[in-house]
Amino acid sequence: MNTNATYNGRLTLLSHGGGCGCKIAPGILSDILKSSPFKTMASALLAGSENNEDAAVYQINEKQAIVATTDFFMPIVDDPFDFGRIAATNAISDIYAMGAQPLFALALLGMPIQVLPLETIQKITSGGESVCQSAGIPIAGGHSIDSVEPIYGLVVIGIVDPAHLKRNSGAKEGDSIILSKPLGVGILSAGLKKEQLSPAGYQQMIALTTQLNTPGVELAKMNDVHALTDVTGFGLAGHLLEMARGASLKAELQWDRIPLIPEAIELVKAGIYTGASTRNWEAYGQEVTLAGHAQAWQQNLLTDPQTSGGLLISCDPKVEQEVIQILRKSGFDSAQTIGRFTAGQGLSLI
Repeated sequence: MNTNATYNGRLTLLSHGGGCGCKIAPGILSDILKSSPFKTMASALLAGSENNEDAAVYQINEKQAIVATTDFFMPIVDDPFDFGRIAATNAISDIYAMGAQPLFALALLGMPIQVLPLETIQKITSGGESVCQSAGIPIAGGHSIDSVEPIYGLVVIGIVDPAHLKRNSGAKEGDSIILSKPLGVGILSAGLKKEQLSPAGYQQMIALTTQLNTPGVELAKMNDVHALTDVTGFGLAGHLLEMARGASLKAELQWDRIPLIPEAIELVKAGIYTGASTRNWEAYGQEVTLAGHAQAWQQNLLTDPQTSGGLLISCDPKVEQEVIQILRKSGFDSAQTIGRFTAGQGLSLI
């Protein structure tokens, strides 16, 4: 990024990527982690990096385990307050995706101090603080640097009863797969950057990306909910494959049941999508079987990086409707059963 950049009110033009689309491609990340010499798990470490869990979990006694996560990225929108809100929501939701209750957060801030006005930076941090207030947690500190591109996010610490901990690898054969938010946020962000997104599309994008995944706490207490994760940078297909691999099962999706953002469909059919979508497919496309009539735009929605995406839930079919009711009473109106886990491996779209 050019260190001599000037700020014209568009945060997204100061960064080479935005939101969870900034993630390192899954194939490259896997190669990086393979070289790590630190593979031994402490006995009290209930969840680590072995299956790309949403957070690390460390048990401190029979009834309590500490849950820790961090997430940060570059601007996905131009409004600084909205950027702060989205980044904070995205980070906190990893705690909910483990079935845990957040306790407090630390702010991570990297800003081009000579480029951005201080008032703009203050709006970013204020946006993050507003979400933490909604989640009932304080920002207890943090760290900041002068960086070339604007970066904001949180470290979030939570707590969970180990008996209620939900990992992304616990799915069972025959389980229903439920998604709580519609897909297409990455495509909307690409449309925004190209100035092709409508005002209504922008408002829907903000509403979705600032909606905390709070039902994760209640869902985790249900014995018939077997696995939880949230959909972020690797897209629906990528995070569902993580669940399938972890459980040694196959995920079967029904295309006509997957909730989609209407304007995202229009944009992707017009050829607007993110580079991260292409990188995602290159990383795991060989594990995905698409129906014979599937088109490129459908593939780009399955791999679309979701910033602050919805919960992905694996549960016994007998509690499927109860899970959906819990989600909808919390404002997740698009919550829907989208498929099931079966014997086999990989992911198929039917």
